[in-house]
Amino acid sequence: MNAHPRPAMRFSAMPVVAAVISVLVMVMCTVGAQGPLGVVLPPLIVGTAVAAAVWAVRRSRADRTAYESRLTAWAASEAVLAERLRIAHDLHDIVSHGLGLITVRAAATRHLPKPADVEAALTDIEDASRHATTELRRMLTVLREPSAASGRAPVDNLDDLPGIVHGASLAGLRTRLTVEPLGPVSQGVQVAVCKTVREALSNAARYAGPTEVRVRVYRDGTYLVVTVADTGPSVDGWRASPGAGHGLTGLRERIGSLGGTLSADHVDAGFRVTARIRDEEA
Repeated sequence: MNAHPRPAMRFSAMPVVAAVISVLVMVMCTVGAQGPLGVVLPPLIVGTAVAAAVWAVRRSRADRTAYESRLTAWAASEAVLAERLRIAHDLHDIVSHGLGLITVRAAATRHLPKPADVEAALTDIEDASRHATTELRRMLTVLREPSAASGRAPVDNLDDLPGIVHGASLAGLRTRLTVEPLGPVSQGVQVAVCKTVREALSNAARYAGPTEVRVRVYRDGTYLVVTVADTGPSVDGWRASPGAGHGLTGLRERIGSLGGTLSADHVDAGFRVTARIRDEEA
């Protein structure tokens, strides 16, 4: 599901150069080499051809630069759109889980003695939650990519952080995780924390290679703060293998939707990603 089609490469110089060459060829074919024109015309034709070639090269470079600029903007837009779809998927899983619990709890009271008005209210709650779950599933089917129609993995939570960090250590990173007491954390914020750690560790592996990485998660008032900092390349001659460069763009979109901020800065020889995510559970 693309926001708009991929930009096409356009060379505006080609038609002009073709027209100039055609005119020069016709002039050379129709004009003889006798008289003053025989002296003036050949250098003029050559000069015109050279000028057209120089202009064409410069114009082609300008077209290429403009195309790369449009392509970069398009790729960033696609990254944001993809992250919004992932947010919609995660939101579906989180809300469906909550509605499922409501449905089960309401249905479990059917056999208990209770006043008629309470029984009617619980029946309405059960019916409404079932209807909302069905509508959520239907809307997610509309949003979901056809290729992603298969089953989805469970939503990440803070209990998954040790596994995420350990997976990065298997890729060669020397990792250390510190999670300070956080108190209750909303499910959406837990997903964002895990996404931040995954993306930052992936970037460290691509750009710094085997290096030391420190992951810290702590609470600062109503915000959960995640920092992932590496010490830079530790192997002589290490060559980075950067990706498309839009992972942080999508991550910034997710964190911004939660009222938070994301920063990525060079610190000494390494790199540090810091996410401040507002948590309404605090």
